[in-house]
Amino acid sequence: MSSVSVSKLALKDYKATVGEEKIEETRALAEKLAGQSVVHVSSTAFGGGVAEILHRLVPLMNNVGLNAEWQVIKGSSDFFNVTKAFHNALQGKETRLTEEMKKVYLQNNEMNAELLKLDHDYVVIHDPQPLAVIKSYRERTGKWIWRCHIDLSKPDEKFLDFLAPFIELYDAAVFTMKQYAKETLRTRKIVVIPPSIDPLSAKNKPLHESQILSTLEKYDVDPNRPIMTQVARFDPWKDPLGVIDVYRLVKRKFPKVQLLLIASMALDDPEGWVYYEKTARYAGEDYNIHLLTDLVGVKDLEVNAFQRASDVALQKSIREGFGLSVTEALWKEVPVVGGNVGGIPMQVINGVTGFLVNNIEEAAEKTIYLLKNPKKAKRMGEKGKEHVLNNFLITRHLADYLRMFAELSQVD
Repeated sequence: MSSVSVSKLALKDYKATVGEEKIEETRALAEKLAGQSVVHVSSTAFGGGVAEILHRLVPLMNNVGLNAEWQVIKGSSDFFNVTKAFHNALQGKETRLTEEMKKVYLQNNEMNAELLKLDHDYVVIHDPQPLAVIKSYRERTGKWIWRCHIDLSKPDEKFLDFLAPFIELYDAAVFTMKQYAKETLRTRKIVVIPPSIDPLSAKNKPLHESQILSTLEKYDVDPNRPIMTQVARFDPWKDPLGVIDVYRLVKRKFPKVQLLLIASMALDDPEGWVYYEKTARYAGEDYNIHLLTDLVGVKDLEVNAFQRASDVALQKSIREGFGLSVTEALWKEVPVVGGNVGGIPMQVINGVTGFLVNNIEEAAEKTIYLLKNPKKAKRMGEKGKEHVLNNFLITRHLADYLRMFAELSQVD
């Protein structure tokens, strides 16, 4: 077990963005829970939306008077290969569930139950990797919550059946959308809490034009030519090969278009390297396709700059729990062409903040439309920022958690 060090944040700093009324509402919720302890447990401290959220949510919980911390589980390489297979199966990929997979999964969860210290008032377990810790943990004292971040709309049922007995031990299960809470799960309490972004983080804060231009120059991206961008893991569910197909269709109309595929290589995703290599081979010798990762220095500030420089953001997912990169792009007033799946339609209001698409041809058509109509694209981007402001910022996320904790403990 390792405890994750987080920075200090202050809720008052968000007043200029969300308004004083929202800040005071959140403080009032927090007062009822003053001094109570919270621990979040996840599989990695870096890479992916869960880690991004916790790096901001945990310090804000501390700032409003809770004692919050974040612990990361340990696991063998076999364990993370197994949990990646679980992730894929729960999102709909037909996968064989073997006795050996079950054994590896349970042994690693039993090991973490010994290593973790979870005697908190609220224990929040994130995603399937540490889900079964609850079965082996010696003495449960507080309220246990399972937070599912993935798209459970069409799971491989045998995997869900295997995990269901663990899910049912929790006091509450949190999903991004109500549709993900399968009727077959006999959970004590179901809570719907969409994810969020932090408008003050390095990835989302305002940048000076000179910062944006210097980043583009460093990575040989031309600011005077159209830019289409997808920020997502190299993962079959994000369909980077399909994004390259979209780019190639768009290129027929806009020969100077550039494609940026941006990702962080998460420690709990062994499949990422395989798909990165597949994507690189598929891109071939086209120097207008840029594969940009944290391994070449593309971190939060660089992602911020690339998104702000983009004309169109893509999120051509086949399955998508939510899609924080959609939220990020909309916050930066960039219209999004997104797959009509999972949590993307919560964010992309078709024809208003971007376009929902079902295939490569539709994605190319809508991207071309936005490149041809920059004034309409700008209006869509403005609507997108407004939609995120009202629904998907970290301050709302914090308030939702506080409300749930109060309900679980029946605090008035």
